[in-house]
Formats: sequence, structure tokens, C-alpha cells
Amino acid sequence: MTVIKHPGQRVGIFIDSQNLYHSAKNLYRKRVNFGQLVKDGLAGRTLVRALAYVVKTESGEEQNFIDALEKAGIEAKIKDLQIFFGGAKKADWDVGIAVDAINLSPKLDAVILISGDGDFVPLVEYLKHNKGCQVEVMAFGKSSSSRLIETADNFTDLDKNPRRYLMGSPEYRKRTLN
Repeated sequence: MTVIKHPGQRVGIFIDSQNLYHSAKNLYRKRVNFGQLVKDGLAGRTLVRALAYVVKTESGEEQNFIDALEKAGIEAKIKDLQIFFGGAKKADWDVGIAVDAINLSPKLDAVILISGDGDFVPLVEYLKHNKGCQVEVMAFGKSSSSRLIETADNFTDLDKNPRRYLMGSPEYRKRTLN
């Protein structure tokens, strides 16, 4: 399918922040510039809503991250980290992301999913076939599900230009100083 992008196109952006955080940390030992991701994904189109899904830890160390998201115009949805008997921890927003994307889909022409998680394949298929949305995925290709990449209408591989999307890289420092 040819990906159509025009200024009047209504776009919703759904960011699986845990997925991107761990990918960037494991692949590059850096943090993600979520503001740049949203800007590039939007590509001059009309933003309806940008949502980032965040897990609240026991220490509360994510508050600076949440503040930075909001400063970039990204709404943070926050969920407490679940700690089970025996110490097991769970932090999963997959269902929340899917529900929000489906609920917002009538107001959207395009959905941008920022995640490489293969669990989202059924969501992508549903949005495309049942809601008529163009679905674009942005993620680090090295840590993304090949099935998710194939299912999306468009895939932006952040590994092709990681400096653009990572904080602490020379290109990031140059952009923030100008």
C-alpha cells in the first residue's frame, strides 16, 4: 500500500515508551528523543493526540521523563508497576495502548505506533481492515518484530539514523544548541 501523507490528515500517535526505552538502552546505551520521534512521524500532518504510556516505579524516578514528555506536547498515561508475591514485577501497557488506539480510530486517518512489539500485530490488522486507518510503525528495526514490520502500512527503522532519535548523540547536542 502506498502511504499517503498530507497536511489535513488526522494523526494519532501511540508510544510504547518501555519498548523504546529498552531498545535504545540495549542497542545504543542511550535514551530516546521522543519529541523528535513525534515530529518526524507527524511529518507536517494534523496531530489529534500523542500519547506515551509510562510505568510508574517505586522510586518515582520517571517524573523527569514525564515532565519532558509533556513539555514536548506528549500526554503521559501512567500506570503503577505491579509487584507480585515472590518479587516478580510486571509493567505492560499493551492492552491500554490497543484500547486507546481503537477508541480514537474514528477520529483518525493515520495511526502511528511507536513500538517494535509483535503483540501489536492484531491491533495493526484491526485498525487497517476494520477502521480504515493507515497504520505506521516507528521503532528500532534490530529489536522489532518482523511480522509487525510486514503488517504495518509503513515502517520507519530508527536504526537507519539512530543519532537523530537518541539523546546524548552528537546530532542531538547540535539540534538542542541551535
